[in-house]
This record gives sequence, C-alpha cells and structure tokens, in this order.
Amino acid sequence: MSKLPHIGTSIFTVMSQMATEHQAINLSQGFPNFPVNEQLTEILSRLAKTNIHQYTPMSGLPSLLDKIAILTKQSYGRTVSPKEEILITAGATEGIFATIQALVKANEEVLILDPSYDCYEAPILLSQAKPIRVSLNNDFTPNWEVISAAVNEKTKLIITNNPHNPTGKMWSEDDFVHLEKLVDAYPNLLVLSDEVYEYITFEQPHISVHHRPKLWDRSISVSSFGKSFHITGWKIGYVIAPDYIMKEIKKVHQFLVFSVSSIAQHVLNEYIDLVDVKALGQFYQQKRDFFRNLIKSTRLTLLPCEGTYFQVASYANISDENDLDFTKRLVTEFGVATIPISTFYAQGNDLKCIRFCFAKDEETLQKAAERLLKL
Repeated sequence: MSKLPHIGTSIFTVMSQMATEHQAINLSQGFPNFPVNEQLTEILSRLAKTNIHQYTPMSGLPSLLDKIAILTKQSYGRTVSPKEEILITAGATEGIFATIQALVKANEEVLILDPSYDCYEAPILLSQAKPIRVSLNNDFTPNWEVISAAVNEKTKLIITNNPHNPTGKMWSEDDFVHLEKLVDAYPNLLVLSDEVYEYITFEQPHISVHHRPKLWDRSISVSSFGKSFHITGWKIGYVIAPDYIMKEIKKVHQFLVFSVSSIAQHVLNEYIDLVDVKALGQFYQQKRDFFRNLIKSTRLTLLPCEGTYFQVASYANISDENDLDFTKRLVTEFGVATIPISTFYAQGNDLKCIRFCFAKDEETLQKAAERLLKL
C-alpha cells in the first residue's frame, strides 16, 4: 500500500519526456545547458587525482563550513557558527526533507504557500503531518490576512520560498515584518526558508531571513551551490539553523545520506574563493533581458521576473485552454516545452500562465523565440 498514493510522475519529467519525443526545445526543467566555469572544472580535474575520495565529516568538510560562514557574513552581515549551525546537504531537496522529518511530528501542520515547488509536501505526509496549502495573491505576493488565518497552535512550520519558484517574485520588507509578527504570535512556529535562488536577483536586492535578527532563533535557511554555480547535477547545498534546531536536523541527515560527495566539497572549498556571487545576478539578468526582448513581440504577456532564472507568461490572449493542455500543445505543435503553473497549486488553480527557464545559451533561447513567434 502506497504511503504517497496521490503522487505520480512529476510534471517536470512529463514535459521533458514530451520534449524528447517531439524534438522540442526544452525550457521546462530548471537547469542550465551551458558549460560551467572553467576554473571549476580545472580544480575538479586536479583534485580528482588526490586523496579526497573518502567520507568527509557528517556535517561537512570543516574548511568549507568555515567558508560558508564567511560568505554568510559577507552577504548578510550575520555571524553563524560553522560547527554548530551549518550543514552540507545532498542538494537543497535533502536539506528540506531532513528538516521537515526532524522537526515535524504526527498531526502537526505545515503551511505551504501556493504556487509551490513539489518537494515540500511529501516529507510532511511521511511525517504523518498535515500540509496546509494557502494560495498567494494572483500577483504572487503573500496575502497575510489569509496566511495568518491559516496558522494555529498546531502549525509547526511555514515554508517560504524567496526568490520564488515558479514565479520569480521576491518578498518585500513589509512581508518580513508580517512574518515576524506571525512568529511572535505563535511561540512554536518555525520558518523554513527556501532561498536556493538567493544570488540570482535583479533590480531589487534579495531580503533573507539572515537579514532579520528577530528570525534567527526560529528559522532554517536552505541554500544551493547547484543553483548558484550552475552545477545542479552535483546535488550539493547547505542548511543554516540555530544549534538547538540543527542538532535535530543532523540526526536525520546522518541516517539519510551520512555525508555528502567528498570531491564536490573539496572542489567548492577552493572555488568559493574565486567566484563573486554578487556577479551572478548580473549574469542571469542579461539572459532574462535577452529572452524577454526576443519574445516581447509574441502574443504572450510577460509577467515581472524579479529573481530566479524563470520567466512566467500569460497566454490568456491566445487561448482559453487550461494550462496543461496548452503546454502540451506548445510541445506538439510549436516545439517548445514549458511548465504549466497550475501544477504548483494543490487545487490546480489555472491562471492561464506558463513558466519558461531562461538558464540556457543564446542559441537555444533564439530558436525557442522563433517558434513562440508563430503562436
């Protein structure tokens, strides 16, 4: 008997399979198709010949933990303890899974803000807890009146995602003030802050839980080297949490994966000294602007993209189809694979919007735009 009976093949797998079958340009899955930095591969090639292929300590390579602490201080002004408050994880997904499994008990509730990434719900259900899905406003900003009404004494976590996948929306200062008030009102409430796109932001600076001292003792942040450094296949990220919470997360982590790829940690330990994370936003903003300029003449309506490497567009002027049917037809008739936004909602809210990934080389984006102009 299935423990997750309603969960089937993900929409990302479905659309990628359709893209392959119909030889479509795949702008659905969120991974870059361009080469990684040559400095990274040079370090990898050199270190692969050295004796770094055995287990690292459970919480991570100590020198890399130190450098993450330095990066956090430089980026956000927050001082964290490398030994007690940082954990290297097998990607952000493992960090999220371990956190929920460690902290959420049976019959407790976890608040998820829809549209939401699909990895949040499964570990909640496996904890025999209850996911509470609350929709954002139609412009994808938080509705704090609705959110506050959904929180009660059983609510253990609120999961936030900023910058937001799938919409590219970013939280404002006022949003964090509301979140702090909510945490103050419920002493048992913790914040799980998914910040994997923290360095991929554009006109507005990213606001993190690390900027908010009121949240430090009640929040768990999740970051991704894979997203930041275009190495999604390496599956390596990290979690930052106060010591009393981190002790519980490490208990799950040690039996889930024990430790993370040794060579990836050693390579990143060197590479992090060479890369300027502040330049990542500019790098992806050029791609965003290039893609937006290419498709601005289509019949699609582009929504704002403030962060991440995703662009949401409305097709309401083109078709009355539901977004799943529209995306399938986009693959079969026009040769471009995208993701329907309704799949990120528990209730399947259909806003006639689709998501493109623009973390692609210029040739791929140009070819996709040529096809989209035929809509």
